[in-house]
Amino acid sequence: MDLGIAGKTALVCGASKGLGYGCAEALVREGVNVVIVARGAEVLEAAAKKLAEVAGGSGNPFVKHVAADITTEAGRAAVFALGHDFDIVVTNVGGPPPGDFRNWDREAWIKAVDANMLTPIELIKATVDGMAKRGYGRIVNITSSSVKSPIDILGLSNGARSGLTGFVAGVARTSVAAQGVTINNLLPGAFDTDRLKGTMAGSAQKSGQDFDTVWEARKKTIPAKRFGTPAEFGAICAFLCSMQAGYITGQNILADGGAYPGTY
Repeated sequence: MDLGIAGKTALVCGASKGLGYGCAEALVREGVNVVIVARGAEVLEAAAKKLAEVAGGSGNPFVKHVAADITTEAGRAAVFALGHDFDIVVTNVGGPPPGDFRNWDREAWIKAVDANMLTPIELIKATVDGMAKRGYGRIVNITSSSVKSPIDILGLSNGARSGLTGFVAGVARTSVAAQGVTINNLLPGAFDTDRLKGTMAGSAQKSGQDFDTVWEARKKTIPAKRFGTPAEFGAICAFLCSMQAGYITGQNILADGGAYPGTY
């Protein structure tokens, strides 16, 4: 299927690896010009080289990278120094650490909300009106399956991401919807990424079990009996950015291999 987005320009955050990289790669394969941003300069540069190879090394589509912390004003300024005319924006910020809510102080909450709620809102604010004027725009926020099915030790993430979800539910249904702009949230469950491996390693250490045992046990809790891949996550993101997805907005798209047990 031709998604009709070749030649568009996308900003993809947290794109040096994992789900963010998966989204960037899928967009590049569709002929989208991509600007990727992440904090780790070395890993980000390597990711940009890989994406350039996917693009065929011709510079069409182009791949640019900005090593910056998108959760800061300075980081966003570095990105928008390249321009504000992004047709596609994929927001993606690593989740806050797990723990017991009794141990989180105000600073921990503010940091979580700033990164996982306010940063995506700032990116939307900076780009949505330009998208509306041009008659096309796609904003995809990578959030978490915990928005649908809260995880007790991820209270910081549950709270901050739910705040973003509520905000998007409103703004996606404003006048921008009639001007060709869609805003959706993409909710990943368990995907084979470094973050999942780190979480599983922590679980193994706490339980006294070896990593492989914990890893395989976690798979069995998923109806699909496997973890998702960044590539298939990226494909979902690319479709949400397509011309064909213009009638989907304000939605929470859950990709979790059937783990969420609800009907709705």
